Amino acid sequence: MWTNRRGTCGVVPVTIFTFSKKGDGGETSLLSGERVSKGSLRPETYGTLDEAGAALGLAKALCTHRRIREMIETVQSDLLVLGAELACESEARKEWLLERERIVRLESWIEELQQEVPLPRKFVLAGENPVSAALDLARTIVRRAERRAAALKEEGFRVRAEASSYLNRLADFLFTLARYAAEKAK
Repeated sequence: MWTNRRGTCGVVPVTIFTFSKKGDGGETSLLSGERVSKGSLRPETYGTLDEAGAALGLAKALCTHRRIREMIETVQSDLLVLGAELACESEARKEWLLERERIVRLESWIEELQQEVPLPRKFVLAGENPVSAALDLARTIVRRAERRAAALKEEGFRVRAEASSYLNRLADFLFTLARYAAEKAK
């Protein structure tokens, strides 16, 4: 892969490889530098957040509705912060801590969207349209991440209440956003 870096003499090509071979033995590095098994709960948890972000990326790519795209992109950024928080397990890096305001924002969005599109009072089958289907997929992945985070906490790792609350609220938001997208992103 080639990328450009601007120097004082113009554009200089720099080779960047997307592989290090350090994980070939089944281990990965956490942000702290600690090496752990790729099968351990922490990489499983933040890897599941990565899956949710990718599913949200699919929803965003399928969507032309500006408001939905902006909400999705904001949530994708939140998931990166949350993944870093879970990978680090250190309060020393405040920029990697999910703030309570992000939970409040999700709650506000849920209320706004439900004012425009009331939720159905019955079970919903996913697949009203490609955007809502991708959002429902992301929601189920977030629920899995929520279960992984709960298991991480049970194993004695520090999982802040804000992280658990955010995941729970995010799944609720994605359900609501999927219903909104089923109506508005046709």
